[in-house]
Formats: sequence, structure tokens, C-alpha cells
Amino acid sequence: MNSCISHTRSAFCPETLNLGSGSSVGPSDGRFRNISMAPISMIGSLRMSVSRAVRFRPCIDIHKGKVKQIVGSTVRDLKDGDSTPITNFETDRSPSEFADMYREDGLPGGHVIMIGADPASKAAAIEALHAYPGGLHIGGGMTSDNCLSFIEEGASHIIVTSYVFNNGKMDLERLKDLARVVGKQRLVLDLSCRKKEGQYFVVTDRWQKFTDVYLDEKVLEFLAKYADEFLVHGVDVEGKKLGIDEELVALLGRCSPIPVTYAGGVTVMNDLERIKLAGMGRVDATVGSALDIFGGNLPYKDVVEWHLSQQQKLAV
Repeated sequence: MNSCISHTRSAFCPETLNLGSGSSVGPSDGRFRNISMAPISMIGSLRMSVSRAVRFRPCIDIHKGKVKQIVGSTVRDLKDGDSTPITNFETDRSPSEFADMYREDGLPGGHVIMIGADPASKAAAIEALHAYPGGLHIGGGMTSDNCLSFIEEGASHIIVTSYVFNNGKMDLERLKDLARVVGKQRLVLDLSCRKKEGQYFVVTDRWQKFTDVYLDEKVLEFLAKYADEFLVHGVDVEGKKLGIDEELVALLGRCSPIPVTYAGGVTVMNDLERIKLAGMGRVDATVGSALDIFGGNLPYKDVVEWHLSQQQKLAV
């Protein structure tokens, strides 16, 4: 008898990626092992079938209580205070002011990221959630123990990376526990990645540590059973205003069965159209350092108008 589990995609076999805690699942390339998989009919039903417009997802990045834009690849473990990330932008405007603006402009589903979940950053993030209740996702130090407190403060979703991808491997028990505690419908998996050996590997610990998980259709289909959305930063271009990682966007548009937001490298308005095209209209976009509200040259109002035009086109 075939060692693959009956009624599953044939690639999902017991001989497959170590996910930590003795559990794993996935393709037969050594990335997963020993998990009962959903039937093909269930997996297939996950893929987005309802037409939806591409959306602009705003962001509020908070470091030491301040709204900042930081070059992602320079963020390191700051617990010992011996490393300082490269900052593109810092403002005295409070996170709640940005949240108010996003609410007034009709931009739901943006993300608040605490870069180092220190008390000042946590307090600032909660102010933003209060300003736009139900309109923002929050990430940075999320665990199964604290995630519900942020939902209670007004977050619509929590965003998780390092807690699930632990010590370079996927910890499936933690993922299941998060989905149980907060609910699949409120969980966003941050699958931010860097390219290595021709594959996009998920990176954790402030984007410095490679995991053994790389993005492809089978991995995304499996993870979609536990999450409502994916957030993917193209770390190699994040914060550098170098243009988007079009290959990564195309992979997400082709393979993600649930809503996915791409971040990284958007510099000009045409980059948004490139995301729309490469992602086949299925990948939302985040813009950070390039926006004039964060010290860049790309007018925020133009991006909002682009976002609204996408919604109007779908409504016609």
C-alpha cells in the first residue's frame, strides 16, 4: 500500500519536513512528517473563488513606542541593546493618529507591528487599536497566552511568525493551539521570506533566521487550514525602495488559497499595478517607507485613490 495517507494529495506522505514537537506534514522533499491531512475536497475548497478587489493595506510599525520605518534586514535582537536597526523614518505623530487616518479613509485590514514588544510599544499599539477598533491586525511577540488580550483591545486579527516557526522549524502544536485559542478566522500567519538556493524560505527572529520551510502550493494549502490570511514581506527588498519582488508576488498569487498581503519594495504607483498583474488580482499590497506620510515621495492620497478605484471596478 502506498505510504501516503489515503484520500490526500499524493505528495503528502509520512516521509516528509520536521515541524518541531515531533509533528510535521507536507511534500515528499523532507519538509513535513507524520500528520493526518485533510481530504483533497477540503483543500480544494480553501482556494479563493469569490471575486475580490486588490486592496491597499496600511501599516503602523512601532519601535520603542514611536512610529518608524525600518530597513527590515537590519533588525536584530535588541534585547541587549547592542544593535541598532537602520531607520528610514521616525515621527512624533502617535500611532493612534495614523489609525484614525486609516479609519477615516476606509482602509481596513492594515497591520500594526511592534518591533520589540517593550511596554512603550505595547501601549502605543493599543492606542492605535482603540482608535480603529476591528480595523487593524497586530503582530510582534504574539503567543497563545497573550493573543486574546489584543483581540479584546480591538484588533481584528493577530499576526504570528516566530512563535509558530520556532528554532528554525514549524511548531505545529503551537499553530494548532493558536488556532484553537484565537480562532482560525482571527489568525494571520506572517510568512515573510528571503530567497536562498532558488526558494523563498520563511525567516523568523526579526527576519534573521532561516527556517527549513519554503513557500510553495502544498505548504500554503496546508497552512491555510489554520489561518484566515497570510502576510508576506519580501525581506530582501523590504524598506530599501528597490522595487517589488515580482517573482515572489507571482508565487503568492498562483499558490495562496486564502487572502495574502505582500509587503516590500513598493516605490512608485506602477509597483501597485505590477503587484496586481503579477499576483493575478489576488495579492493585496502594503506600502511603507515610500509613502510621503513616512518620509517618502509616493503620495499617500494617490495610493488611497488607487485602492478605492479597485473597489469601484469590482462593483461595476
